Amino acid sequence: MPLPEPPSPRDPDDDVDALPGATPRIDGETGLEIPCDAVDAATSVAPEQEIPSYRALSRTPLTSLVFTLPLVLAYEGGVLMLGRGTPRNGADVWLRQALDALGFGAYFLLPALTVVGLLAWHHVEHDRWHFSPGVLMGMAGESTLWALLLVALARLQERLWPLDMGPDAALGAWDSFAARLVGYCGAGLYEEVLFRLLMLPAVAWMLRRLGFSASGAVAGAIAVTSGIFSLAHYVGPLGDAFDPYSFTFRVIAGVFFALIFLGRGFGIAAGTHAIYDMLVGLS
Repeated sequence: MPLPEPPSPRDPDDDVDALPGATPRIDGETGLEIPCDAVDAATSVAPEQEIPSYRALSRTPLTSLVFTLPLVLAYEGGVLMLGRGTPRNGADVWLRQALDALGFGAYFLLPALTVVGLLAWHHVEHDRWHFSPGVLMGMAGESTLWALLLVALARLQERLWPLDMGPDAALGAWDSFAARLVGYCGAGLYEEVLFRLLMLPAVAWMLRRLGFSASGAVAGAIAVTSGIFSLAHYVGPLGDAFDPYSFTFRVIAGVFFALIFLGRGFGIAAGTHAIYDMLVGLS
């Protein structure tokens, strides 16, 4: 009885995954069969681009710029309407003095540099040139919630450390409602520009050069800039009289704003600062 012929060895290249009964694809020009993986690659549809979340969009410099533009317009326009003799925010004055020392004394240069700086930051980050009105509304609500939390912290400090604060010298200078409102817009904007947007990364960079770890440099920068932020409120003729109570709370507020800046971006930090000042100063 003859033995059956052994099966011929199979070429590994012949193992093509295909559905039973599937008709092979033939190239019309060459007459050769097209591999299934090539067909799948040619006919596959690219997945849709992921839509950034609210958290991601609200942190972008472009969205922060659009969100803080009302603060820029309210402060700069308000100072012009009330007269250039109107007291200006301290951070605004110091930034303008620095520009004057460099030979750049144009009145609108500081707000223009703020706008250009945020646009440049957005370009460097390679973020999409897009913002959503819905995101801006969400940022306004979020800033209000953060501001209310800071008000609660202030009330908690009052309970734990009762102290008669006395009159606020800076508040007395901004005697009218409109003037105070303009001043709070300037504080929210330019104090965040100076102490968080400019100073915080600069101090963190210097601490890194001195050998600090990344987390240590950030923590040190938060502590240093928050202390400077608090001390700045006692400088100049419109500064408050120094006392430990207000100094301590302003350090806490500086840490609070710094954490918001690092975690939620410049726009929400500036919005929170301005809304907190309005809630406390206009109530």
